[in-house]
Amino acid sequence: MSRIPRTIAAWVLACLAAWPLAAAAQNDGPLKLDIVGGQASALPIAVAPFGGTAGGTDIAAIIRADLDRSGQFRAMPETAIRAISAPAAPPTQGGEVQFPAWSAAKQDFLVVGRVVDANRIEYELFDVAKQQRLLGFALSAPPSRDVAHQIADAIYEKILGVRGAFWTRMAYVTASGLGRNTSYTLVVADSDGANPNTVVRSNQPLLSPAWSPDGSKLAYVSFESGNSAIYVQNLSTGAREAVTAFRGINGAPSFSPDGRRLAMSLSKNGNPDIYVMDLGSRALTRITDQMGIDTEPTFSADGSTIYFTSDRGGRPQIYQAPASGGGASRVTFQGSYNASPTVSADGKKIAVLQGAGNDYRVALLDRSLGSPQWTKLSPGSQDEAPSFAPNGAMLLYAARGGVFVVSADGRVRQQLVQGAREPAWGPFRQQR
Repeated sequence: MSRIPRTIAAWVLACLAAWPLAAAAQNDGPLKLDIVGGQASALPIAVAPFGGTAGGTDIAAIIRADLDRSGQFRAMPETAIRAISAPAAPPTQGGEVQFPAWSAAKQDFLVVGRVVDANRIEYELFDVAKQQRLLGFALSAPPSRDVAHQIADAIYEKILGVRGAFWTRMAYVTASGLGRNTSYTLVVADSDGANPNTVVRSNQPLLSPAWSPDGSKLAYVSFESGNSAIYVQNLSTGAREAVTAFRGINGAPSFSPDGRRLAMSLSKNGNPDIYVMDLGSRALTRITDQMGIDTEPTFSADGSTIYFTSDRGGRPQIYQAPASGGGASRVTFQGSYNASPTVSADGKKIAVLQGAGNDYRVALLDRSLGSPQWTKLSPGSQDEAPSFAPNGAMLLYAARGGVFVVSADGRVRQQLVQGAREPAWGPFRQQR
């Protein structure tokens, strides 16, 4: 839900009409990586093709794509890597590295690796200028996309000191067919859009997927009963339960950082207000109580504060309130429309949907720099649903073309999935 209508009826109608030109999601088209405003500050890194056989999985290509997409690195193309190494094959282990050649090619870092057998992969990361090995690991795992993402995460963390978020997942909603024949699916995929798996399918709209902090469950809104209801579904077993089905709006679920509470927007007492449900007892705490529409709640990283969208001042803006209830205060003051807040894990940045009229873009509010500073991250004009990566370095958002990822500085942007909406970036995965 990315626009706040003026009435409850309009909200429901907007949800039902959310897919006027529904099309099946796909990611088999050309997914272009856009570099906006240059990439001069990105770190040059060469990821040499891995030696050995990894079936149909190109481990090095996945690592390159991950690092490129982050905006923090500029990965050398494979053709250039092979040209530097010619006539020999690119190095696959440290003893084969000719550092002067990589230094002449102006590469700061070099990654080499090999698939030893069906259950062992080895890789090394080098600082080219210092001719020093920074990482050297052997992984006891079959070569796979998961392993490639975990290697990219380790490289990212070793060089930047921030945990990588490539081995994570996203959820999004697709629609196929038209009119009464429209079918909606809630899908979970890798963070780069690969390996899509349908979680639930319905002939009524599905909205607002939200991850539990351990990544084991999704909360979402379904209209399959004829009215909105919030479901929580276990991704391993498929078991699901409707946790709210009150009369009126049951919308915009968001888990607390400890996974024990669920914030939501309910209109069971009239206007949509923010509530928090204790998932153990199902007790509800009303957080807001005023005229107007309060919706799209999201917890701060420590769980003490809830950010939400409200039009109580006449136009949608972001507000915050204690998660235990109490007075709300306004957060955003620039622009006439700010909605759909998502908060970085360190709590310093809030991304919102900002705009007016028919032009809506994802914008980032950085509150760590003394005076608040804004950065526009997406080109518009009908962008929606920003969602932070768990390390805060990238965001997902939806646009007419599908689901996109953008670096937190807005310099690198890539379409990941076509024909999909409502993206939600999942948490770090537990096994590393």
